[in-house]
Amino acid sequence: MTAQLRPSPAACPACVAVPAQPARPVPEDVQIALSLPGIHCSACISTVERALQAHPGVADARVNLTLKRALIKAGPELRAADLIPVLERAGYEAHELDPGTLNATRTDRAGRDLLMRLAVAGFASMNVMLLSVSVWSGASDATRDMFHWISAAIAMPAIAFSGQPFFVSAWGALKAKRLNMDVPIVLAIVLALVTSLWETSLSGEHAYFDAALTLTFFLLAGRYLDYRTRAVARSAAEELAALEVPRAIRLQDGVETEVAVAQLAVGDLILVRPGGRMPVDGEIVEGRSELDRSLLTGETLPVFAEPGLVVSAGEVNLTGPLVIRASAVGQDTSLHRMADLVAIAESGRSRYTSLADSAAKLYAPGVHILSALSFVGWYLYSWDVRTALNIAAAVLIITCPCALGLAVPAVTTAASGRLFKRGMLIKHATALERLAEVDTVVFDKTGTLTAGTPELTNLGDHRRADMEVAMALAEASSHPLSVAITRAARAAGLHPARIDDVTEVPGFGTEGVWQGQRVRLGRAAWVGAEQAAQTSAWLAVGDRAPVAFLFSDALRPGAEETVSGLKAAGKEVLLISGDTTGAVEALARRLGIETWMAEALPQDKADRVQALADAGKRVLMVGDGLNDTAALAAAHVSISPASALDAARVASDIVLLGTDLSPIAGACETADRATRRIRENFRIATVYNVIAVPLAVVGLCSPLIAALAMSTSSITVSLNALRLR
Repeated sequence: MTAQLRPSPAACPACVAVPAQPARPVPEDVQIALSLPGIHCSACISTVERALQAHPGVADARVNLTLKRALIKAGPELRAADLIPVLERAGYEAHELDPGTLNATRTDRAGRDLLMRLAVAGFASMNVMLLSVSVWSGASDATRDMFHWISAAIAMPAIAFSGQPFFVSAWGALKAKRLNMDVPIVLAIVLALVTSLWETSLSGEHAYFDAALTLTFFLLAGRYLDYRTRAVARSAAEELAALEVPRAIRLQDGVETEVAVAQLAVGDLILVRPGGRMPVDGEIVEGRSELDRSLLTGETLPVFAEPGLVVSAGEVNLTGPLVIRASAVGQDTSLHRMADLVAIAESGRSRYTSLADSAAKLYAPGVHILSALSFVGWYLYSWDVRTALNIAAAVLIITCPCALGLAVPAVTTAASGRLFKRGMLIKHATALERLAEVDTVVFDKTGTLTAGTPELTNLGDHRRADMEVAMALAEASSHPLSVAITRAARAAGLHPARIDDVTEVPGFGTEGVWQGQRVRLGRAAWVGAEQAAQTSAWLAVGDRAPVAFLFSDALRPGAEETVSGLKAAGKEVLLISGDTTGAVEALARRLGIETWMAEALPQDKADRVQALADAGKRVLMVGDGLNDTAALAAAHVSISPASALDAARVASDIVLLGTDLSPIAGACETADRATRRIRENFRIATVYNVIAVPLAVVGLCSPLIAALAMSTSSITVSLNALRLR
């Protein structure tokens, strides 16, 4: 039995009462980033900065020679296009940079920084190991002490540099009066160094600089593996904000003025030309056109726009100029409120506790207590501080969470590589763990289960002459149905008829004269026909009865197999779309999806996903549009196709690289296996500790042997993770 879920009523920003005397917002400075590939010295810096700061509207300009980049703080009326000619006159090539480029640069720098610290730790560790071999081979007295001091000279600065990520993290946790996994790590490293320096200063036989460096190296390896599993990207809320139009054309007494959107107020008249995006929420007061609402509602086809129709920020005007009276601007627009909704959903998802975090809550305090008890017990037993410190250091090192630190990233790296070969890119570190918990899958329709482009289904029902006339009229329009007719006719080897005076009527269709007869291709009412239940365009030739061209939205490859595979795995499958009831119902029946929801607004999708979560469901959301972004961010885990809007891809945890949906069902199985491997790694680390810790506590392991044992456990964990491949 088919169950249809109706969307709940949503407040429309256009219904907000217009204030009698709206206050105009005070415009704020904006930041413009320019790439300057031609600068090469300090003289270039001063020349560029002087040229920019002398331009009206520029508040400040700073040039970075290393990145060959200028950051300009300017008034809202200035754009990059205004400043590029200024620099060209000064003799410098300039190009605008977008915020994504700046974020990508910061991300790349973080990866390079981590890799450099890993390389320093590895190089220093190898050198100290060579010195340690000499000591183990029998070097004694002055020679041994010299090797120890050389080891100290290498280890101290190397660890100070390489271990900085752990030091910063541990200090931050202690300042917040809490413990994390990095606190015992730092204690183990510091205690090994202090013990080694003390032993060296007293001409002792044992120093553990090699153990401290090896420990740092393995931990950095785990941290770098973890970094590689993450696709660091911009916030989806930032992507939505990027869709907000920065400038608009305001009409005052019939005069067009280009202004910053921040200067618009409720009640202003705004001109939106064909191809332009709506800068505000409002109502059409003049003009006829068609609107592309697919980003906001998921509707497959454009909507006829005429005076009185309410529009939302982010919609695209397709065919004719429109004049809009603003009813909501700035932070009150539906697009901005959607960005706020996504930001809230993202913050909620970030509270997910991974298996590693759960282990750290119990592990960190246990390590501290055990090490402290070992020190106190041995000091009271032997009254020898050196012995007590050595054993305490050995306990900290042998229980160091290196294996635990590698348990998750080693598995996720192996699983991510496996899924990448199948066409799926894992973006978030905990996505696999969350995917393994999924019991409910929610699909969007247009662009996700379907290709999002209409296809002509009744080409063979029409006479050749009618098809040639329709092809000629369709070629004069960019409407999706016209494009579909043109594509189908060309594939059939047809050629357009010769038609005179072809004209596109915005919002209605195209018309012309063929063999002395008026011909029209467009909406049913315009050509004198009754609207069909299926998506259609109509052709009228002279006085003949109009004929219909019928269309359907083609399924994505693998859609049927994916839905059936998920249902066979025991997962509940739902379909939620902003498309019309008839289109959604037909697709749900075709795929065997029993629960579906049509005409859903973005808020409705997010609310439905949240309602499922409140009922205890673990929801996987699969979607591609702007109207899916809030639901993607609110879901337990989410997937979007590579063809999706930037905001949807950023909000999702996994990106489907190809057009085939079939890898989705396989990804759930891989996630289950990966989670089992992670738990196995935790068990390996636990067994290792159960065996090794008592040996360290009773004094049978020196810090050096502890470091070697710790390395062995880390290698074992990594090898177990490779079984996923």
